[in-house]
Amino acid sequence: MIDLKNIPDIHFFCAGASEGLTELTSFDGALLAAGVGNTNLIKMSSILPPNSKEVAPFSIKPGSFVPLAYADITSAEPGETISAAVAIAIPDDRNINGVIMEHHNHAPLSYVEKKVREMAEESMKMRGIKNFTIKSKGIEHKVVNIATAFAAVVLWDSKLVEK
Repeated sequence: MIDLKNIPDIHFFCAGASEGLTELTSFDGALLAAGVGNTNLIKMSSILPPNSKEVAPFSIKPGSFVPLAYADITSAEPGETISAAVAIAIPDDRNINGVIMEHHNHAPLSYVEKKVREMAEESMKMRGIKNFTIKSKGIEHKVVNIATAFAAVVLWDSKLVEK
Protein backbone atom coordinates (compact mmCIF):
# COMPACT_ATOMS: atom_id res chain seq x y z
CA MET A 1 0.00 0.00 0.00
CA ILE A 2 1.21 3.50 -0.76
CA ASP A 3 2.50 5.61 2.11
CA LEU A 4 1.38 9.18 1.48
CA LYS A 5 4.36 10.48 3.48
CA ASN A 6 6.80 9.07 0.92
CA ILE A 7 7.57 10.71 -2.40
CA PRO A 8 7.50 8.25 -5.32
CA ASP A 9 10.98 7.65 -6.72
CA ILE A 10 10.19 5.63 -9.87
CA HIS A 11 7.68 5.96 -12.69
CA PHE A 12 6.59 4.19 -15.84
CA PHE A 13 4.36 4.76 -18.85
CA CYS A 14 1.43 2.50 -19.69
CA ALA A 15 -1.34 2.61 -22.28
CA GLY A 16 -4.19 0.44 -23.47
CA ALA A 17 -7.42 0.47 -25.44
CA SER A 18 -10.45 -1.77 -25.38
CA GLU A 19 -13.93 -2.32 -26.68
CA GLY A 20 -16.75 -3.12 -24.27
CA LEU A 21 -20.49 -3.60 -24.11
CA THR A 22 -20.75 -0.41 -22.01
CA GLU A 23 -18.60 2.66 -21.44
CA LEU A 24 -17.54 1.38 -18.02
CA THR A 25 -16.53 -2.06 -19.26
CA SER A 26 -14.58 -0.54 -22.16
CA PHE A 27 -12.75 1.64 -19.60
CA ASP A 28 -12.07 -1.44 -17.45
CA GLY A 29 -10.75 -3.31 -20.49
CA ALA A 30 -8.43 -0.40 -21.37
CA LEU A 31 -7.03 -0.45 -17.82
CA LEU A 32 -6.45 -4.19 -18.09
CA ALA A 33 -4.72 -3.71 -21.47
CA ALA A 34 -2.50 -1.04 -19.88
CA GLY A 35 -1.56 -3.37 -17.01
CA VAL A 36 -3.27 -1.45 -14.17
CA GLY A 37 -6.76 -2.95 -14.34
CA ASN A 38 -6.61 -4.84 -11.06
CA THR A 39 -5.54 -1.85 -8.98
CA ASN A 40 -7.29 1.13 -7.42
CA LEU A 41 -6.28 4.23 -9.34
CA ILE A 42 -5.59 7.51 -7.56
CA LYS A 43 -5.60 10.27 -10.17
CA MET A 44 -2.81 12.73 -9.39
CA SER A 45 -2.07 16.22 -10.56
CA SER A 46 0.79 16.53 -12.92
CA ILE A 47 4.12 16.73 -11.09
CA LEU A 48 6.99 14.30 -11.61
CA PRO A 49 8.91 14.11 -8.32
CA PRO A 50 12.56 15.20 -8.32
CA ASN A 51 15.03 12.38 -9.06
CA SER A 52 12.29 9.97 -10.17
CA LYS A 53 13.70 7.26 -12.43
CA GLU A 54 11.85 5.73 -15.35
CA VAL A 55 11.54 1.95 -15.13
CA ALA A 56 9.95 -0.73 -17.27
CA PRO A 57 6.31 -1.41 -16.42
CA PHE A 58 5.90 -4.07 -13.74
CA SER A 59 3.02 -5.88 -12.08
CA ILE A 60 1.54 -4.20 -9.03
CA LYS A 61 -0.21 -6.28 -6.37
CA PRO A 62 -3.98 -6.46 -7.09
CA GLY A 63 -6.00 -4.07 -4.97
CA SER A 64 -3.08 -1.66 -4.40
CA PHE A 65 -3.71 2.07 -4.42
CA VAL A 66 -1.80 3.37 -7.45
CA PRO A 67 -1.05 7.07 -7.96
CA LEU A 68 -0.92 8.06 -11.60
CA ALA A 69 -1.57 10.90 -14.01
CA TYR A 70 -3.71 9.78 -16.91
CA ALA A 71 -5.75 10.67 -19.97
CA ASP A 72 -8.72 8.66 -21.13
CA ILE A 73 -11.42 8.97 -23.74
CA THR A 74 -14.47 6.85 -24.45
CA SER A 75 -16.62 6.87 -27.57
CA ALA A 76 -19.70 5.03 -28.79
CA GLU A 77 -19.36 6.29 -32.40
CA PRO A 78 -18.38 3.36 -34.64
CA GLY A 79 -15.57 4.27 -37.02
CA GLU A 80 -14.39 7.21 -34.92
CA THR A 81 -10.68 7.47 -34.05
CA ILE A 82 -9.92 8.21 -30.39
CA SER A 83 -6.53 8.77 -28.78
CA ALA A 84 -5.08 9.37 -25.32
CA ALA A 85 -1.50 10.39 -24.51
CA VAL A 86 0.72 11.50 -21.65
CA ALA A 87 4.02 13.37 -21.72
CA ILE A 88 6.70 13.94 -19.12
CA ALA A 89 9.03 16.94 -19.21
CA ILE A 90 12.15 15.95 -17.27
CA PRO A 91 14.56 18.71 -16.23
CA ASP A 92 18.25 18.15 -16.94
CA ASP A 93 18.74 19.09 -13.26
CA ARG A 94 17.08 16.02 -11.76
CA ASN A 95 16.97 17.66 -8.31
CA ILE A 96 13.96 19.71 -9.41
CA ASN A 97 10.55 18.37 -10.31
CA GLY A 98 9.29 17.77 -13.81
CA VAL A 99 5.75 17.91 -15.15
CA ILE A 100 3.35 15.33 -16.54
CA MET A 101 0.74 16.40 -19.06
CA GLU A 102 -2.28 14.44 -20.24
CA HIS A 103 -4.46 14.88 -23.33
CA HIS A 104 -7.18 13.00 -25.16
CA ASN A 105 -9.23 13.76 -28.25
CA HIS A 106 -11.40 12.36 -31.02
CA ALA A 107 -8.36 12.52 -33.28
CA PRO A 108 -5.35 10.52 -34.48
CA LEU A 109 -2.54 9.84 -32.02
CA SER A 110 -0.12 12.01 -34.00
CA TYR A 111 -2.25 15.08 -33.21
CA VAL A 112 -2.88 14.16 -29.54
CA GLU A 113 0.75 13.31 -28.84
CA LYS A 114 1.98 16.53 -30.49
CA LYS A 115 -0.45 18.52 -28.36
CA VAL A 116 0.52 16.84 -25.07
CA ARG A 117 4.22 17.37 -25.80
CA GLU A 118 3.55 21.07 -26.49
CA MET A 119 1.71 21.33 -23.16
CA ALA A 120 4.66 19.76 -21.32
CA GLU A 121 7.05 22.20 -22.99
CA GLU A 122 4.88 25.19 -22.10
CA SER A 123 4.64 24.07 -18.47
CA MET A 124 8.41 23.91 -18.17
CA LYS A 125 8.76 27.38 -19.69
CA MET A 126 6.18 28.68 -17.18
CA ARG A 127 8.47 27.35 -14.44
CA GLY A 128 11.53 29.02 -15.96
CA ILE A 129 13.14 25.67 -16.75
CA LYS A 130 15.03 25.85 -20.03
CA ASN A 131 16.89 22.54 -20.19
CA PHE A 132 14.71 19.46 -20.25
CA THR A 133 13.75 16.34 -22.17
CA ILE A 134 10.24 15.34 -23.14
CA LYS A 135 9.07 11.72 -23.34
CA SER A 136 5.58 10.66 -24.31
CA LYS A 137 3.36 7.65 -24.84
CA GLY A 138 -0.10 7.28 -26.22
CA ILE A 139 -2.55 5.00 -27.90
CA GLU A 140 -4.99 5.31 -30.79
CA HIS A 141 -8.09 3.19 -31.35
CA LYS A 142 -10.71 3.02 -34.07
CA VAL A 143 -14.09 2.48 -32.40
CA VAL A 144 -16.04 -0.64 -33.36
CA ASN A 145 -18.90 -0.34 -30.84
CA ILE A 146 -17.98 1.33 -27.53
CA ALA A 147 -14.29 1.92 -26.86
CA THR A 148 -11.86 3.59 -24.47
CA ALA A 149 -8.26 4.71 -24.99
CA PHE A 150 -6.15 5.20 -21.84
CA ALA A 151 -2.56 6.41 -21.27
CA ALA A 152 -0.84 7.04 -17.96
CA VAL A 153 2.31 7.69 -15.99
CA VAL A 154 2.37 5.54 -12.85
CA LEU A 155 4.27 6.99 -9.87
CA TRP A 156 5.61 4.43 -7.40
CA ASP A 157 7.91 3.90 -4.44
CA SER A 158 10.74 1.54 -5.37
CA LYS A 159 10.66 0.03 -1.86
CA LEU A 160 7.24 -1.42 -2.72
CA VAL A 161 8.34 -3.29 -5.85
CA GLU A 162 7.85 -6.98 -5.26
CA LYS A 163 10.95 -9.01 -6.03
